[in-house]
Amino acid sequence: MRQSRWRANEKDESRVIECSLEGSTKKMPLSGRPISSPKRDGHAQTSWERFFPYYAGFPESFANEILENLNLKPGATVLDPWNGSGTTSYAAVHRGHKAIGLDINPVMVIISRARMLPFSEIDALEPLAKAILQGADRRAAIKQDDPLLSWFDVKTATVLRTIERSINDNLVGPRTLSSNDVDLGQMSSIAASFYVCLFSVMRDLTKPFRSTNPTWLKIADVKDKRINADRALIEGLFTTQIEAMATVLSTDVVHAAADQSFDIRIADSTSPQLSRGSVHAVLTSPPYCTRIDYTAATRVELAVIAPFVAIDTGSLGRKMIGSTRVPVGTVERDDSWGPACQKFLRRVEQHPSKASNGYYIKTHVDYFDKLARSVAAIANSLKSKGSAIFVVQDSFYKDIHNDVPLYLTQIAERRQLALRQRADFEVRRSMSGINPKTRNYRKSSTAVESVLCFEKMSER
Repeated sequence: MRQSRWRANEKDESRVIECSLEGSTKKMPLSGRPISSPKRDGHAQTSWERFFPYYAGFPESFANEILENLNLKPGATVLDPWNGSGTTSYAAVHRGHKAIGLDINPVMVIISRARMLPFSEIDALEPLAKAILQGADRRAAIKQDDPLLSWFDVKTATVLRTIERSINDNLVGPRTLSSNDVDLGQMSSIAASFYVCLFSVMRDLTKPFRSTNPTWLKIADVKDKRINADRALIEGLFTTQIEAMATVLSTDVVHAAADQSFDIRIADSTSPQLSRGSVHAVLTSPPYCTRIDYTAATRVELAVIAPFVAIDTGSLGRKMIGSTRVPVGTVERDDSWGPACQKFLRRVEQHPSKASNGYYIKTHVDYFDKLARSVAAIANSLKSKGSAIFVVQDSFYKDIHNDVPLYLTQIAERRQLALRQRADFEVRRSMSGINPKTRNYRKSSTAVESVLCFEKMSER
């Protein structure tokens, strides 16, 4: 039986249910301490979050609080298999732990590695920026199939590409004939920092192709006017971004204490990546089941790194959890997903709306298949008595409640993860609420975001 109480929290526009689980004789992962809201507060963003706004994930303050309450020993290994912009990894390293951050999107690997820039290298940013701009080949030509031409005219795309090449030549290494010869898991934080600055310039320039949906970037078609910007403007924006990064990081005193013990790399969460029982704690937030194309949010950044990370955006999008693309081949339902999830999938399949028993049931089955395989990989890597903290949000399919926190709990329980603590937060603004068609099925577009705290059971 669950006991709960509601508390209004006007600052982050959410309401919280603090939950405790009766009948558990074991110590809770967070020692029964209250859990704060995992929602980002625009008034309390860290300096890095202000520099590179990221629409998904939880704030650094939440990660720090969770890790503190877990009472981990110094040097413990903390995993985030959906690392995103690297909040968990950053917080773990600066608390004296080893961080492992995995993400299937190469752009997010670069961003999270840049976040780990050592304090000692901050002074080198501005001199290196000048060298990079001076080393950009003004006579270079751009290839006709360069993906930057999806938004920029030839002259502008050429300037941007020459700056990217100069970053690569100066800080990564000259390219070989291979188009996929850069191991992002070994890219230095300072090289990643310059790519993040170039990403920011590109995001500023492509504002005309963005919408109110933070995950969507339109690709120009024949009727759209591509962006035209001269070299002086682009180099000015790049220099400004570098100066801003240097200022931001020089005032972030936490950087001075970093021991830089981290492993951040490209990896698919659905496949086992780590040795059995090698992780002390997991703090993560899996992609929500809201039919969001997460690759679309990083289209321009993927275009920037295309010359040395050969990846097809369509293929990447299909591999992601919550993909809007129908999976290749048949994905079978698994009883280990639990009875609640199976009931939800049957209701989706039987819904009278168009494509419910075709496209929509296939994408939902694909989501839970990937989620279950990811949880299995996480459980395998976790030590006995280790903690796994998930931040999960529910959603709706038409008028059918998609209770992902419940389904994840049942999936986890079948993989030796026992729920010890839970807190639910009613979120008044959610990604699913962006679609105005949701009002055809329900009046409210609010969602519930849950913090689920599991403990790895002992091996039998």
